[in-house]
Amino acid sequence: MARGEGLDGNALRTQRTVERILGESLRLFNEHGEAHVTTGMIAAALEMSPGNLYYHFRNKDQIVEHLFRRFAARVDLDPPAVADAGSAIENLWLYLHLMLETIWEFRFLYRNLDDLLARNRRLRDPFNRILDRKRDVVIALCEGLARAGALHASAEEIRVLASNVLVVATYWLNFQALRGRRDAVSAEDLGQGAYQVMALVSPYLQGDARRHLDGLGRQYVA
Repeated sequence: MARGEGLDGNALRTQRTVERILGESLRLFNEHGEAHVTTGMIAAALEMSPGNLYYHFRNKDQIVEHLFRRFAARVDLDPPAVADAGSAIENLWLYLHLMLETIWEFRFLYRNLDDLLARNRRLRDPFNRILDRKRDVVIALCEGLARAGALHASAEEIRVLASNVLVVATYWLNFQALRGRRDAVSAEDLGQGAYQVMALVSPYLQGDARRHLDGLGRQYVA
């Protein structure tokens, strides 16, 4: 059933209001950081009374948790099966780019990640499950490269490599902030982040796979 299909007028208006609240909250959280945004600011931006907002969400944590569930659904990606070394590289590149796009769309979650998870412990376990899932996908992609003869690494090296990929992907935006560049980053810059992550994989690649990655990343090398 399509969103809104079969709903009566009141239910449809409620759904639209919820979508407006979530959309404006995401914008404000991304722009200012979740810790600096209050429910009063959200209501004011929507020209809505605080009471109307509280009717739909009892507190800011509820809004964050709804947005987190959307993030979790978006980031749960299944890469296609590996056909050859070139497609395996493309799959890994695409997976990393899509993952960074999702991180960018919900970047408030990563802006002060440790603080957010400490304040809302209901997010800690789900977030760790997401990291475990990402690690498993990266391991599977690297194992596909190895089977295709494009990557030379032991099972332990692949496991460590996958963890390192997650570390860089998770904290890339924070590094940009440390360098004073986060506010200048846009969705168009995410290829640079993907290239930074792929640089971890590059030393393990060989033959056509290494040349293919060099071709993909050439435009991101200063």
